[in-house]
Amino acid sequence: MSVQTRRRTARAGVYLGLLLGAVFAGGPVLWMLSNSFKSNTEIFELPPRLITDSFSLDAYIAIFTNPETVRFFINSYVVAGAVTVLTLFVAIQAAYAFSRFEFRGKRVLNVIIVSVQAVPPITLLIPYFGLVVGLGLYNTYPGLILTYMVFTLPYAIIMMTGYFNTLPRELDEAVRVDGAGSMTALWRVLVPISVPGIVSVGIYTFMIAWNEYLFALTLTRTIDMRTVPIGIQLLMGQHSYEWNQIMAMSVLGSIPVLILFLFFQRYFISGLTAGSVKS
Repeated sequence: MSVQTRRRTARAGVYLGLLLGAVFAGGPVLWMLSNSFKSNTEIFELPPRLITDSFSLDAYIAIFTNPETVRFFINSYVVAGAVTVLTLFVAIQAAYAFSRFEFRGKRVLNVIIVSVQAVPPITLLIPYFGLVVGLGLYNTYPGLILTYMVFTLPYAIIMMTGYFNTLPRELDEAVRVDGAGSMTALWRVLVPISVPGIVSVGIYTFMIAWNEYLFALTLTRTIDMRTVPIGIQLLMGQHSYEWNQIMAMSVLGSIPVLILFLFFQRYFISGLTAGSVKS
């Protein structure tokens, strides 16, 4: 077999692997999207069809006209947005301190941060439930936001520290020579040129808060405090499942993260790459 033939065979194998991977990853998404435009009875037709003849928006109309389901989305936007903003605000300052200063207990704090990131969240469910109830934050936005931040902050601090380590110290030193303080150097110089790292951490944080199910179920009680993942589960009734509405709500729940990634894809990839290596 010639070299050219081997190259063509290898290229065909790569293309076939990519095609199979695309089908494996995109197939469930296409099926979910297709079923969101069907009726419940049509979803269970045999043989199943990806493209329906009776295209219907009934599932989406039912979601948007139901105050409870609309409230699920509002809650998710409030919680995920607050968690993202607060996590970035704290992580940027903490990462700046870890990257630029030497202080007592720095190594111990690093170990604690990494350890928290390594702990499975489910093992902390009961302690957090007792803590949130004891603080009077059960079934409230602050209870969810503070709980989510415990799991988003370690990753955010680690990634932002790695990103700041790639930036030359001469930048903030030059600002301090001109008489400005460390906070000015951080917010006026380092933050504007750290947009890729900040965006990548922000998208990751938003995804964690938006998709979280276990703590949202445990730390809330009333319908008006439930988030989208819980709302999807509530469409599964005792005697019947509203499959088309479940699929429609899943599609709508995927859109915010998809839009964020599409708009900030370039920053996201470069931020992850830069933050993964210490210069």
